[in-house]
Amino acid sequence: MSVASVNEISAVVSPGGFEAAIREALDRANKSLRNIQGAWVKDMNVMIEDGNITGYKVNLEVTFVLEDGA
Repeated sequence: MSVASVNEISAVVSPGGFEAAIREALDRANKSLRNIQGAWVKDMNVMIEDGNITGYKVNLEVTFVLEDGA
């Protein structure tokens, strides 16, 4: 039987759009977590300066399967 865990990755900001922010968050998660099975976009926000969008921000919940300790 597999056991999964969920970690939240907060405040990933990208000037290239929401998809770029999600990819950046998952790339970062892959550096620390193994066996990532999926992700849920919890929040999406835009950063605005002087009436212009300057960045796209996402918060993700990343699900990964825990390795067997045996």
